Amino acid sequence: MPTYVPITAAGLTGLLTDRILAARNRIVVAVVGADAADPVPFAHIVSRALRDRGRPASVVSLHDYVRPASIRLEYGRSDEMSYRTLWFDYDALAREVVDSLRTQGRWLPALWDEKTDRSARATVETATDNTVVIVAGPMLLGRGLAFDLTVRLQLGEGALRRATAPEHLWTVDALLAHDRLVAEIPDIDVRWDHRDRPAVAERGDYQPR
Repeated sequence: MPTYVPITAAGLTGLLTDRILAARNRIVVAVVGADAADPVPFAHIVSRALRDRGRPASVVSLHDYVRPASIRLEYGRSDEMSYRTLWFDYDALAREVVDSLRTQGRWLPALWDEKTDRSARATVETATDNTVVIVAGPMLLGRGLAFDLTVRLQLGEGALRRATAPEHLWTVDALLAHDRLVAEIPDIDVRWDHRDRPAVAERGDYQPR
């Protein structure tokens, strides 16, 4: 079992910032968490901390890589299996962000607008030699995505159900099932039930690229 160490919210941001700054080249970081864990706002906090220390950094929300409604809602608006397997376009995320940043020095910030159900028409961004892109959203582990660093904001089942909006409670069982089925261990695992006093466990074999 991993050992979790108490840390402050500011200390957690500092820990992640230091880890990322240890890598001098372009990297892609995953902040993994249910929407109720607010992975995107947290990723923006880390991104701002990196920019304050002179490192180019941007955030990509997984919700900007949803599949069209005709695909993700084919089996209804609250189908748990669809949420796990059809809702998000992980292949496009790999192609347009993770692999593209590393091999071509560019990435696409958004692919599909979830609200309008149309192409996001985003402009491809060009990376510097040390750009950091943080991808944030649910169920990013176990997808074969070649992230350089993975951080999981982990909510216990009770906290997850309490924090999830009533109209999205149907996603909770899908999220829990995904966590049970995926064996991939994050580089940094954060117990996130109480955000003012999180606890963190670090995987010992992580090395910056």
